[in-house]
Amino acid sequence: MAVAQPLAADALKVVNATKAYGATVALAGMSFTVARGEVHALLGENGAGKSTTVKMLSGFIQPDAGSLELFGEPVRLARPQDAQRLGVQTAYQEMTLVRDLTVTDNMLLPRAPTGMLGQLRRREGERQVAAHLASLGLADVDPRAEIRELELPVRQKIEIARAVFRKPRILLLDEPTSSLTGRDIDWLGELIRTVTRDGVTVVFISHRMPEVRMFCDRLTVLRNGKEVGTAPVDQVSDDEVVRMIIGRSLAATFPPRPKPRAKPATPPVLEARRVATAGRLEDGNFSLWPGEILGIAALQGMGQQQLFLSCFGMAPLTSGQILVDGREVTLASPKDAIAANIGISLVPEDRKTEGLFLKLDGRRNVSLPVIDRFTRHGLIDEAAETEAVERVFRQVEVAPRALYTPAGAFSGGNQQKIAIGKWLLAGSRTLLMFDPTRGVDVGTKHQLYLMMRAFADAGGAVLFHSTELAELVNLCDRVQVMYGGRTVAELAGDEIEEEAIMRFALGEQRPAGMAA
Repeated sequence: MAVAQPLAADALKVVNATKAYGATVALAGMSFTVARGEVHALLGENGAGKSTTVKMLSGFIQPDAGSLELFGEPVRLARPQDAQRLGVQTAYQEMTLVRDLTVTDNMLLPRAPTGMLGQLRRREGERQVAAHLASLGLADVDPRAEIRELELPVRQKIEIARAVFRKPRILLLDEPTSSLTGRDIDWLGELIRTVTRDGVTVVFISHRMPEVRMFCDRLTVLRNGKEVGTAPVDQVSDDEVVRMIIGRSLAATFPPRPKPRAKPATPPVLEARRVATAGRLEDGNFSLWPGEILGIAALQGMGQQQLFLSCFGMAPLTSGQILVDGREVTLASPKDAIAANIGISLVPEDRKTEGLFLKLDGRRNVSLPVIDRFTRHGLIDEAAETEAVERVFRQVEVAPRALYTPAGAFSGGNQQKIAIGKWLLAGSRTLLMFDPTRGVDVGTKHQLYLMMRAFADAGGAVLFHSTELAELVNLCDRVQVMYGGRTVAELAGDEIEEEAIMRFALGEQRPAGMAA
């Protein structure tokens, strides 16, 4: 029988952990300590070692050297079952839910209740899951719904709820707010407060400093596989955190926003008039001109996703019109949208399942939408293809090895740049960017901001939705707000403020002069 450890023992202690994959060093003598019962943030750029640390603590990989202690006891986590047996549960950013199974099936895997003869007690399982969801404020989630039917933020909450259902002693939250916004983040805050009151220790991996300050007691920053600093959250400034993360000062997070200008006499490059779909979109309206970034602000489920999908030929219209250069177009599929005379491309919120083929190398991912350009008599001119993709990778600052390396081997930030590069090669005139910085570190975010502004300055047009209001305020020439499936407000210039956006996003009346 194990001897109970004194309460003074740390919940988690990592000492000099190293891990290499061939010539790539993921962890280089990394050490950090998490006190019992605290909420501890783990920060760093994509590729700094955070994902490797999460996999190590979850038992999916073992360090080449170094040691690990849980509650004062040395442990070796040779497989995920070892971590789970010792009370370590993980809610992943790139979710592990099985899309074709129900919420109940996912929640109970692999320990569904069974009868005397080993038969599954489905009704009992659904009862347990429904009670658990209700206790976490998720009573509106149907335990019998298939995961694929649920929106991304709901799937993220189910991923977190499943980890809590397994009664952890240490809960690893890997980018838990990357798919959440507004009230969902408040929900997560309440969940964290609840589990910590019950004695659970939380490791919070994130790129978002507002949530780190809301939820966490201390933070540790990783860079190049090493710990470069640990501090109480309330004793370190955002600028100091950024310097620790990227090794230098980030002079300006956002590029300068151009001065407001008169609307051109030419037709918009893309326009939606009273657009509706079979989903939650009832009356979507916007006009987007070359050279500008137009923000679409909305809380979860207000029709913004259907608006973007309808402009990319993925959500059929039930009413309304989409116009390109002043003429009505029918977009029956993404192929119609990316056609040369239309030139619309979509960077989706879930890059791993909707934006990339993770098992294909970067070259094939980028060239696939326009592979006909490099095809002669049924054969691909690989030299021309490689040259074109290499040129795009230089533009988006992705390492040349992406040409022959599977996209799944890269960090989230580099995957997003590959996804954007795909549409730059296609020669898109309009980029639909739906929460493109989700789960991306501060350094890569800065690069994406510059890329978006450069695209607009070169005559392109960007329709941009973000769950981070600061991005909409600082990047956009204009911001339109949606509520209840309708466009309800437009803000420009000095009107673009977080408070104003949130008022309209919560249902305040549209301002005088806004078209119905």
